[in-house]
Amino acid sequence: MRVPALYMRGGTSKGVFFDAADLPATPAERDALLLRIIGSPDPYGKQSDGMGGATSSTSKVVILARSHRAGYDVDYLFGAVAIDAPLIDWSGNCGNLSAAVGPAAIHLGLIDDNHAVQNGIQPVRIWQSNIGQQIVAYVPVINGSPVEAGQFQEDGVTFAGAEIVLEFIEDGQPSTAFLPTGNIVDQLDVP
Repeated sequence: MRVPALYMRGGTSKGVFFDAADLPATPAERDALLLRIIGSPDPYGKQSDGMGGATSSTSKVVILARSHRAGYDVDYLFGAVAIDAPLIDWSGNCGNLSAAVGPAAIHLGLIDDNHAVQNGIQPVRIWQSNIGQQIVAYVPVINGSPVEAGQFQEDGVTFAGAEIVLEFIEDGQPSTAFLPTGNIVDQLDVP
């Protein structure tokens, strides 16, 4: 079986990116395929027989789809793949891989031609499906393709690359407080 995919780094994380149209429609079949591609579960903890990197920051999957939401280009679904268990956690987001969503969407042809930029900065309007977050990625492009080379140095990454600026947009209705208790200062009485 062949499944088109991209293996990409975003920030200090790496993952395998897929177009949702290329994956099985049922979640159980989709997850079984993704686990096999990543190489999980692996009782040896190496993911030698898969594309996972045997660490939490390199055992990740991303599913992208052309968005049917007004004002968005792509829907982004993130999965953190357990290394030693048959589990994909679909409950959160990866900020690092969010930086690779824009370039991946362009590579996968998910940007509407009416919105595509040939040279300059391509804004990619992203709906982060796991947590209901709006993100805009600003991707440098030349001849309609993402620029990968650049001078931007990310802490924790050996080589420089193109800078992808992300804008996380609040909808005015945050689901959780910015600070855990919602207060700038809390006084605790600890016996």
